[in-house]
Amino acid sequence: MEYYNKIMLYFWLSVAVISGITITYLCFTEGFDRWSYYYVVPVVSLMMYLVRRWMMKRMKKHLEFLENQRKGGQK
Repeated sequence: MEYYNKIMLYFWLSVAVISGITITYLCFTEGFDRWSYYYVVPVVSLMMYLVRRWMMKRMKKHLEFLENQRKGGQK
């Protein structure tokens, strides 16, 4: 499951970067009035990346806490 989470983490980051570059290029070539609304896509993708990264760190800490509790020693 950790491998899948890392793949999806970098998937969202790559979607944000590629779509941001593409939309910026299209804004300069075809006009900002037509393509500026599409900046929602890289913003949402970047938010997905940040939330997924935050949740992965949170889950890792929780699993460490459960392991410490199972061993009988709390920190």
